[in-house]
Order: sequence, then structure tokens, then C-alpha cells
Amino acid sequence: MTELPSLSQWERLLKNSGIWAGSFTRLGTSGQVESDMPTLVSLVPTADRATMQQTVQRFPTNGSAESAQTFEYSSLSRSVLFFENGAFSQGSMQYGPFSQFGAEFGFIEGDRRLRLVPLFNTESHLDSITLIREQRQGSQAEERPPLTVDQLVGLWRGEAITLYADLRSPTTCRTTLTIQRDGDRLTQSLLWSDRYITSEASIDGATLNFTQGAYPIQLLMLPDGASCNTPLSIPNRRSFFLEAGWLVRPDLRQRLIRSYDDRGTWLSLTLVTEWKT
Repeated sequence: MTELPSLSQWERLLKNSGIWAGSFTRLGTSGQVESDMPTLVSLVPTADRATMQQTVQRFPTNGSAESAQTFEYSSLSRSVLFFENGAFSQGSMQYGPFSQFGAEFGFIEGDRRLRLVPLFNTESHLDSITLIREQRQGSQAEERPPLTVDQLVGLWRGEAITLYADLRSPTTCRTTLTIQRDGDRLTQSLLWSDRYITSEASIDGATLNFTQGAYPIQLLMLPDGASCNTPLSIPNRRSFFLEAGWLVRPDLRQRLIRSYDDRGTWLSLTLVTEWKT
């Protein structure tokens, strides 16, 4: 069988074309809703598909519409990478103390999109999370239920595709993730290529707290099947990652992982697609 050529980064961006109605929900660091604002985002390519026009309109709760923000671009920043299904992440290429740091993660499935933006303040502490839930305008695509621990428990087999910030060739490997619950404790066992990683978390409502590693990590289970998995504070001189997840359906989950080295340099972006068996 002849292997099909991969899509260019620009062609992958075009998978997100459309008019998307949704909301920008600002969350506190423990997942509590601080504000929610309806939005309309338009991503429309020109006839030759060489330029993208993006318009973002927000609708404050007082009923008045803000002025629409419109951008045009015909190339992509080095800080963003797309996968063939349209999933992407863009964000800081370099972490540094005393500066704001964060990333955006985006998933697309049919007539729905989900985006997640964790931000860290100038003291390197997790400061806020923005959850963006969208459906293609005019569609009847329904939002997923909030993610729960019971939905995560089980055996997940998947594939991880990694794109690199230096644009070297992508790599692919198989993954096996086993998640078990015992009362208010959760354990994970991950086989990733030839690496075997175990971790344990305490369950506090919709929060999983991983405290046994080199630094504390928090996973928040959010509306629309979303999850946000980040350090509570960016560790000094240690490698780290930021992760967003989306439970597309009960037996299918996607995760995007943005990895940084011990100098805070962005290394790679990984898309894990997992099926519950």
C-alpha cells in the first residue's frame, strides 16, 4: 500500500475552519468558575486558502457585544504545531522566571471544538485556566458531561505521535495506561514505548493531586469531558510538561502534552489517542 503524504501545518490548520459558537469560561486554580462569556469565533480562509481571517467576538453578560477582533495571517508561528486531525497547541517557547507563562491546547471532533489555556503568573504559580467549549454554528452537537474519576478508570491502549519544536521528523509509539481506584486513592501505570511509569494521586472531588514526584502536579476534571494536568508551580531547573485531555466518548480519549526541558525550553508536542478496552 502506498503511504499517503502527510498534510502540511497550514493544511492542518484549515481543519479548524468554520464559525464556532461557544463560551470562554475562566476558572480558578481549583476549577471553580470565575466568569463565563459567550463567544463567536470565525476562521475563514480566502478563496485560494492561502490566508486565514480570524474574527473573535465576545458577548458580555450585560447583553452588549464587544467590538470584534479580526486578524489575518498567511503563515504560522514557530510556537504552534498542528496534528493531521486539526488538534494543536501554541504557547510559550521558553519558560523564564518573573514572566507570564502558558499555552493553549485545541481539540476538534466533528462539529465540536474544545480549547484549554492554563496560565502561570510572574511567580511561576498556576494562576488561571480558561476553558473554551465550542460547536459549529447551526449544528446540534452536544457538549460532553463533566469528566469523572470513574470514566478514567480502566485499561487504555493508544498511540502517541510526537512533533518536535526543532521540526525533526515525528515519532510514533504505542501506549498502555492502566488506571485503578481504591477509595480516595488513584494509581496509574503507563507503558510508553520502552518506559514504564507509575504514579499515585489522592482524589479530592474533581481534583487529582499527585504529590509523590519531584514536584506537585494537579489534574482537574472539567466540564465537556475536559482535563487540565499541570504543575502547581513551574519547577526550577527540572523538565516538566503541560497536558490537556478530552474524553471524546466513553471509550475514546485524546491528550495533548507540551514538554519542556530542565532549562525551560519547549521540546515537543505529543498527541495521545487512547481507546478503553
